[in-house]
Amino acid sequence: MTIGLTSSFPIIPIRRFIRELTDGPFGSALTSAHYKDQGARVIRLGNIGSAKFKQTDEAYISLDYFHQLQRHQVMAGDLIIAGLGDTNHPVGRACLAPEGLGPAIVKADCFRARLDEGRLLHRYAAWALSSSAVSQQIRTLTRGTTRMRINLDIVREIQLPIPGIEEQRHIADFLDAETARIDHLISKFDRQRALVSEREKAALPLTVSGALLGDGQVDTGLPWFAKAHPQSHLVPLIRVLQLQRGVDLSDSQRRPGNVPVFTTAGPSGSHDRAIADAPGVVIGRYGSIGNVHWAENPYWPHNTTLYVKNFAGNDQRYCYHLLRALPYDMEQARAAVPGVNRNDLHKQLVPLVPRSLQKRVSRQADELAAWQHATHSRIERAQMLLDERRQALITAVVTGQFDLTTASGRNVTEGVSA
Repeated sequence: MTIGLTSSFPIIPIRRFIRELTDGPFGSALTSAHYKDQGARVIRLGNIGSAKFKQTDEAYISLDYFHQLQRHQVMAGDLIIAGLGDTNHPVGRACLAPEGLGPAIVKADCFRARLDEGRLLHRYAAWALSSSAVSQQIRTLTRGTTRMRINLDIVREIQLPIPGIEEQRHIADFLDAETARIDHLISKFDRQRALVSEREKAALPLTVSGALLGDGQVDTGLPWFAKAHPQSHLVPLIRVLQLQRGVDLSDSQRRPGNVPVFTTAGPSGSHDRAIADAPGVVIGRYGSIGNVHWAENPYWPHNTTLYVKNFAGNDQRYCYHLLRALPYDMEQARAAVPGVNRNDLHKQLVPLVPRSLQKRVSRQADELAAWQHATHSRIERAQMLLDERRQALITAVVTGQFDLTTASGRNVTEGVSA
């Protein structure tokens, strides 16, 4: 029985082609304590892209320990399948172990498969497993809510469209070539994004250059016991992970993975100083050091953020841009436990233009930030369009809906340029 998959090719469970299938070591058999700077490669979920091996996220174990984990060994050309996924990284996506990999194993939630390549090519299987049609089928078989997970038994039951072996080879060759073109365009957009950020980063300090910041008032957020107060004033609780340079709180809360957490405002008293009841600035204390945030609405900072309440009579919006322009290469950022506190901020020397010019400068900085945001948005839309076309092409080809005999490839990236 087929599950959510339509194809002009026969649909067959992958178990009929599997010769070997193994997962990675679980629990204490492989932990971060085993990792070394070099040795045998550990293939992790971050290495598994959609029919593309990602060389980032490198991890290694000693060769001695590798020999104890031979059952999980991976060789160049093996099929690697992701057993865990989320919205942006589909569960069941697959790629090939690259040439020149050297000794390697798979980690937990990563599967290594070896197929009967006389009937099902690893190259083709990686493309089929990474198609939207098969991903949709796999989602109906998954377990878990926020993160979808499959096991070896589920992998065996995944159904793939299986054309003849020569057609598989033709499809794999075509998708290798066409997706390489798309990936090249996407990488050019990545470079454009980096150049835009570099330009804004270089221009902002010049925009807000001047003299010296006076003594401001800096308040820290409150710990989680604030939730015990009566729920008379429900306000968002801003966390360090939500802080990004120049990102508005409302945008930060809508970002995937940053679900807003709410807490209640405490009774009148000293704790009220940690509640921003007017536009203000939040700075990351730990982890996200230097991430400066403009908050327009009331919120309650978490105890791992700093709320900068005022700047000794200076224009608040100007000082927001001023803090964004700081390099944040202070000694505490290089410490064993990097962090910044209110005393650090009070001692930090920063440029400050005369009060009479601050509003004009802040408008110029706002325009610069708006230009960066608009440019990034255009680039993101173009990249999203390319990603959608890449995925649509893969699905159409592996399900037989795209005629390769008449395909020129010229229309794949039509209307998108870097």
